[in-house]
Amino acid sequence: MRQGTNLPRVGGYNQAVVLDAIRTAGPVSRVELAPLTGLTSQTVSNVVRRLLDAGLVSESGYAPSSGGKRRTLLSPRPDGAYAVGVQLDPDAAVVVVVDLAGEVLASRRVALPDGAQPADIVPRVAGAAQRLTAKAQVDPARLLGTGIAAPGPIDGPAGEVVSPPNFTGWGRVPLRAMFETATGMPVAMDNDATAAAIGERWIGGRARAGSFLFLYLGTGVGAGVVLNNTVLHGDSGNAGEFGHIAVDAEGLPCDCGGTNCVGPYVSPAGVIGDLLRRHGAEAAGRIGVSGAADAVHRDWKALRQAARGGDTAAHDVVRRAGRRFGQAARGAVALLDVSRIVLGGESVRGIEPILCEEIDAAVNATCVARSIRRIDVEKSVIGDAVGAVGAASLILHGNYAPGWRMLTQA
Repeated sequence: MRQGTNLPRVGGYNQAVVLDAIRTAGPVSRVELAPLTGLTSQTVSNVVRRLLDAGLVSESGYAPSSGGKRRTLLSPRPDGAYAVGVQLDPDAAVVVVVDLAGEVLASRRVALPDGAQPADIVPRVAGAAQRLTAKAQVDPARLLGTGIAAPGPIDGPAGEVVSPPNFTGWGRVPLRAMFETATGMPVAMDNDATAAAIGERWIGGRARAGSFLFLYLGTGVGAGVVLNNTVLHGDSGNAGEFGHIAVDAEGLPCDCGGTNCVGPYVSPAGVIGDLLRRHGAEAAGRIGVSGAADAVHRDWKALRQAARGGDTAAHDVVRRAGRRFGQAARGAVALLDVSRIVLGGESVRGIEPILCEEIDAAVNATCVARSIRRIDVEKSVIGDAVGAVGAASLILHGNYAPGWRMLTQA
């Protein structure tokens, strides 16, 4: 059953609408905000006054004169709010401090020992985050909370990760509550690919307004879906499990139990395995790839460098992975009808041009709507830290982005 709302909630929603318009279109004047937001000039004026008083926006200059009085321009205040972001991977946690404008003020990579359990990881990462905010000289009164980009699958409503395949021995872990206790502040959690998409939407401004499919490559592969500026989570919080899109009827085994998923073909471990199968140990040794189970991070870095440097074997397997990416992306685009694909994540660094070229070829060759519009394939505006910055954006987006929950929740 749908809930009603009341005037105070409408006021908060309108404030979020105006702030989002300033962030996306800014610097922008009060006169321009009225048609952008659909609000009256008087309402815009009142909301802007509240945003100025709250320290969330500032008057940042003047528009060029058109014969009359020059209009005052408004921009977000970077120091208006801050958030901590944490991206969890099996071998490390990346921690960042981000301001309201999306700038990373400080970052740190925290090494995690093999087989580390949540009770060990959470206090270690929380301590690193606290030291990082002190180093960045963040005003504690404007630090809104900590965002966690967690490995899937997750139970979103419960704030739990559920037996993530790359974290040995983890079962159902109440990660959100554990970080709330360790940090003493509000915590938001989402799967890493969705967090990355939220970060891309929040930081990307005008360039990421509208709809897009975010393809995320870390230890595994996932996707975040943004439709008409709204991020899709799904009923359990696991929308965007791109790695389990079927591409091969009798292919490699996947951790989900299937044998037709794209994930085993495009994950770093999968591409390293493809290199060994297709080009042998001699080519792998030349590149510096050992193939050891505990050396995936190091091997993947060496393989990417070799592909970027023109090594034939490395380039071949990365391009083959790009074709598999394209196969799966073609189906996702047909289902979602988006006009943009964004590629990001720490594991794509240096090989974005190869992957983007193959994805572009796949989706634009057979796209159902290709006679209407072309699908743009682009790399992330944030870069390889998109997971951690996306985690911080969970907090900023959750507090300041307009959404229907603002109208229905206290």
